[in-house]
Amino acid sequence: MSRPGLARPKLARHCRLSFDNTRQRPILLLPETVVVLNKTGAAILERCDGQHTVAEIEESLAGQFTTVPDGEVERFLAGMRERRYVVSVDD
Repeated sequence: MSRPGLARPKLARHCRLSFDNTRQRPILLLPETVVVLNKTGAAILERCDGQHTVAEIEESLAGQFTTVPDGEVERFLAGMRERRYVVSVDD
């Protein structure tokens, strides 16, 4: 991400969030691949709309989860970006 806390992440065009009824888990759909997400990962990606900064995403998660470790959202998004599942509108 460019400038941590200020980047505005969004899902890449080829990615779509969904819910797998069989697994009863949120998933990220990609061409020929399905990534099974935990609740935290899904909550982060749901907020990746290109409008909210990483800092805003972290703040909104604090209201949903009891603890959000420092840097956890940025680390998660960095991994998603390395896999090209997430892009930044600031790039």
